[in-house]
Parts: sequence; C-alpha cells; structure tokens
Amino acid sequence: MAGGKGTRFWPESTSKKPKQYLSFFGNKSLLTSSLLRVEGLIPKENRYIVTLKEQEKYAKECSQGLCAKDGLIFEPSGRNTAPCILLALAYLLDKGASLEDVVAIIPSDHVILNENGFRNTLNKCFEVAVSQNSIVTIGIPPNFPHTGYGYIQKGERKGEAYKVAAFKEKPNLDTAKDYLASGNYFWNGGIFISKIQTLLDEFKSLAPEMYKHFKDLKGNPQNLKNIYDLIPSDSIDYAIMEKSEKVMVVPSSFDWNDLGSWEALEALIPSTEGNTMVKCKNYYLENSKGNIVYAPNQLVSILGVNDLIVVSNEKVLMILPKAESQKVKNIVEFLKKEETTKEYL
Repeated sequence: MAGGKGTRFWPESTSKKPKQYLSFFGNKSLLTSSLLRVEGLIPKENRYIVTLKEQEKYAKECSQGLCAKDGLIFEPSGRNTAPCILLALAYLLDKGASLEDVVAIIPSDHVILNENGFRNTLNKCFEVAVSQNSIVTIGIPPNFPHTGYGYIQKGERKGEAYKVAAFKEKPNLDTAKDYLASGNYFWNGGIFISKIQTLLDEFKSLAPEMYKHFKDLKGNPQNLKNIYDLIPSDSIDYAIMEKSEKVMVVPSSFDWNDLGSWEALEALIPSTEGNTMVKCKNYYLENSKGNIVYAPNQLVSILGVNDLIVVSNEKVLMILPKAESQKVKNIVEFLKKEETTKEYL
C-alpha cells in the first residue's frame, strides 16, 4: 500500500511526493526498501503496489525491476485502507489469482533493519493463515509505552500465533504503561496476511456496504472511478479487523518503526552530540540536546535549545517542540484551507 499522504512528515512529505517515495537515510526510498525486503520470499512477478495515479511517476521510479510488469494498481481516489485492499483483491483475481492464494498486505512506509527476521516472521504468518484459515497480523513487542501506536491484546495461544482478543486505539500514557507492564499487548504493525477467500468472506460478512461493490470492481476499468466513489471510506482495522473472529497475531522477530512522525527518526539515526542530525552538510552544536534537525545540504547552527524539531528545505522552515510532533498534520490542514499556501502541499 503506497497511496498515503504522509502528512506528519510535512514539509518534506507532500501530496505530490509523499514519504514512501523519500529517503530519510541511505539512498533507497521507503517503497524501494519495502519491495527489497521480501526478496527470496515473494517473487517480483507477484508483487503489486496500490497507489494513486498522481503518484505514478514516483511509484515507477521506486519499483523499477522490483514488482510485476503490470504491478501498479491505481486507486481513483484515496478512500482509506479497506477500499484499497478490496480493489487490490479484485485486480489480482482479474489477473488470474486463485481464491486460495495467500496475500501479504504491507504498508510501504515502514523501516525494518532486520530483514531476515522480517522474512522469517512473514513465513510463519503464511503458514498460520493457511493452516488456521485466518487473517494474520504481525504484533510488535513494545519496548516502551508509546502513545502514537495502536495496540493488539493477545488471547489464547495456538502454535506460533495468538488469537487476537482485541484491538486497542492509541492510548494515553498511563494506559500505555499498563499495556507494557501486563505483557499481553503488541504494537499494531498494520501488516495483514490471509487467503483471498478468507478476506472476501469477512468483507461480505462484516462490511457488506463495501462488499456489494466488489463484483463491479472486477473487470470494469472504464467505470472504476464511479464504482470506487460509492465504496464507504474506512480503514481495514475498523471495517474488518476489530470485528472479525478470525484474526490471529504472530509476534515479530525484527525491529520495526512506522515513521509516523519526525520524532521517529531518533530511533533510527545515530546521535550526534546528543542530537539527531539528518542529511545536514555541516553543523555547529553548542549546549543543545535532544533536537531533531533535517536540513539537506545546509549548514546548521544550534545553540542553547533542547528537544526541538527543525526542518528546512527549499521552500519551508518548520520549528516545533518535539513533544508536538504528531500535530504537524494540523499545519497541513490549515494550508489546505488557504488558496495562497496550497503550493506548499
């Protein structure tokens, strides 16, 4: 899935070129890294990308030689993850996939450094999806009380997996501490593995207002936009996962970061004198700690300030307290309302 807008990584991530097509460290985009991560497990002719038509240029650049020749699936409009997945399933069946085939639904903006651990975990998920006729998600064992992630409560153990007892919304700090202390919760990684038939059965049962349009999505490209706009906009979590009795969770055996905000870079980039300096050409640091600075090819001087996010590119300078990193999307919402500021989106 590569159609998101990445608003919390504005101003570097924009609607024209969202974060999945960017490289925050190294020289590969997040999408390219996601495709390479399944090498040796999923053949490139079986890899497909769901995105928006206006992102076609970047999707092609980032996936060249890494997915099927007809591997770009274009949503007519962004309608959240459930319609996106329903469209992808229709496309795969049109291309000759079987209802018994297993799909892995993977966001394109995650950072996973232990690729062998990822492939091993994904392989376990394939086995559980088939043997237990279930929708399998990957649970990330939490190592601190994060308030920006959803959580999965584990239930009865069944072999390599656990029955999912409940999905939990992003908690406040006290609740997150309780989840961590209990040992019964995972972070929700947003990765799902299932047979196509199992997913469609759950759509039919739990999201009938979506599923009733499924047959029209198949083999009907000339009328796709009109059909797609009729499908309710909802996330796969709300539409299916939180209601389904068929969801299992397999614990991850790899590191994971969903790059949900600028603050996430702290865990991925080695500290420089107590600060996270990203792609800066040079810098002067004095009496400053805990800052995150993204300023490609620029000289940066930081003196006497702590715990700030500073982002500078050709068009925009943004400065905010690190504790407010989730609120970057508020700036984006403001810019959308002002005709004179839309060039920054």
